[in-house]
Amino acid sequence: MSVNELDTFPKLLMHNAEHRPNVDAMREKDLGIWQTWTWRQVYKEVEALAGGLKALGLQRGDRVAVIGDNRPQLYWSVAAVQAMGAVPVPLYQDSVGDEMQYVLHHAEVRFAVVENQEQVDKVLDIKSQVPSLETMVYDDPRGLRSYPEPFLHELTGVQEKGRAYARENSDFFAREVALGQGPDLSIIVYTSGTTGRPKGVMLSYDNLIETGKLAVKFDNITEKDETLAYLPMAWVGDHFITYGESLISGFCFNCPESPETVMTDLREIGPTYFFAPPRIWENLITNVMVRMENASRLKQIMFQHFMKVSRKVGVRLLEGKPVSLLERLHYALGNVLVYGPLRNVLGFSRIRLAYTAGEALGPDIFDFFRALGINLKQLYGQTECSVYLCLQKDNDVRPDTVGPPAEGVEIRLDENGEVLFRSPGVFMGYYKNEEATRDTKTEDGWVHSGDAGMFTEDGHLRIIDRAKDVGRLNGGTLFSPKFVENKLKFHPHIKEAVAFGHQRDYVTAFINIDFEALSNWAERRNISFTGYMDLAGREEVYQLIREEVEAVNRDLSGDPEMTSIQIHRFLILHKELDPDDGEITRTRKVRRRIIAERYEPLISALYGGDERVDVDVRVTYEDGGTGQLRSTLSISDASTYQQLSKAG
Repeated sequence: MSVNELDTFPKLLMHNAEHRPNVDAMREKDLGIWQTWTWRQVYKEVEALAGGLKALGLQRGDRVAVIGDNRPQLYWSVAAVQAMGAVPVPLYQDSVGDEMQYVLHHAEVRFAVVENQEQVDKVLDIKSQVPSLETMVYDDPRGLRSYPEPFLHELTGVQEKGRAYARENSDFFAREVALGQGPDLSIIVYTSGTTGRPKGVMLSYDNLIETGKLAVKFDNITEKDETLAYLPMAWVGDHFITYGESLISGFCFNCPESPETVMTDLREIGPTYFFAPPRIWENLITNVMVRMENASRLKQIMFQHFMKVSRKVGVRLLEGKPVSLLERLHYALGNVLVYGPLRNVLGFSRIRLAYTAGEALGPDIFDFFRALGINLKQLYGQTECSVYLCLQKDNDVRPDTVGPPAEGVEIRLDENGEVLFRSPGVFMGYYKNEEATRDTKTEDGWVHSGDAGMFTEDGHLRIIDRAKDVGRLNGGTLFSPKFVENKLKFHPHIKEAVAFGHQRDYVTAFINIDFEALSNWAERRNISFTGYMDLAGREEVYQLIREEVEAVNRDLSGDPEMTSIQIHRFLILHKELDPDDGEITRTRKVRRRIIAERYEPLISALYGGDERVDVDVRVTYEDGGTGQLRSTLSISDASTYQQLSKAG
């Protein structure tokens, strides 16, 4: 099979099994031990699973749900389904019943491949509402031995059926794979649904493979690279990088033992290539700051000193720009004493390439990691373009832009500043939603991104915010809530923030504390508390958060365009914003409309001059039950500052 014929992922799998059979393809940590599969072994596992699914009645065009944490067996399932001409539909593993039922029913899923008993139980609870669902395959048999449902099958048993099927139908796998073509539907990925029900984005093999090849070439990704597969399989970013780019380039990806062990497993693997949304980078910097708070005074002084050096020198060194010998020596000493050990603690000892995407990452956080010598870059795109539109070059990475359009991508701005694009990755359409497809995608292939942006003089794109979220204060100042929120989240004790200001006289904010970081802070100060709600309401915590809000205000006052969007008042929410309550998406994007409706009395109190406000909201517990959470919240004023010069 020639390279030009490698137009589907199953064909790429066969190619890798033939041309790099003994190269490591996947690893998984199980019971503390890393297990490895080569490309040849993965091919055999996928072939057996494909045969088993075929024996169970899988037909070309069927939709197959894939639900669970990152497991090699679930990635095999995606490949096996595609090899048989069916279409995988990955779901978020932490979806509640209503979310899961909607996607399964909307996609008319006939088969489901799930990880374990937890996912089996969730699907069984809603199966009566999904008439198309006929067969379920599970990977982990623990707790499922006595389940009587005849449509339940253990994955290893399905593979045995597949091996038997292959003995009776020689070369069936190669024949089925050969039927697949580049323009075929490869996968349906459901959007996070920030404004309503999620939409099923249909992506072809050409969409994903053509863009994947360009990205692999751009960053010189090879089979020698390694990454960590820990992001939800339902997110297009994981499908593109973990699954797609590994098949294109031949590199190995590693599945952690569990979501709770990700940081430990990251340190053990030390990937060369790492992809994470902003919340992961925010969590990492919070962990660093918490560790430094617990460090000795000498270590704190050394850390602060060398971080100043890194901010001055680190990025220039990373990008190959001129640096004096004295500065190089000073940075090299910092690398021995601070930067190197810190990268090792984070799991980035071997890192050569790192990306963030999904939402804008605060420039302070962005610069922090690049100053450490980590080649962190911003990637701009969305599900509808097969992940990316802009890519940043290694020697020209800016925290306030997402770089120029990538090869093969066209971008223009309409009269309202909305970003429109055309690219090889433009999606086929929304599944069973022609109206939404017409609203988003023009007849000549231009797609409305929904983002507001502008170009710099040298062609770099700057994303301001979601177009629908950008507003203006009553005084006329442009207001981007995400910009303010990112500034707040740079501080280690603030986990989430929601800023308000459109058609108002000034800006206010809701704050979610970082419970882990603040628990550590409170314990070291002998501040007692009983839980999240109690800690969030403590006066000492309000004072700490007030200081961090005012630090943001001082920073904003240094920019004449940002002085007016300083935060005048804030409150600390009594609970974390939760995807189960519909307040944020599974990818941690704020659902502003829902928050504005649910917490309208709190917003009114922020602007009404109140000092306290009662709140009574419905919450969803981990077991799926619901209840009411009542509390009285304090509202705090924050100092604002006159416009300062950068030096001032």
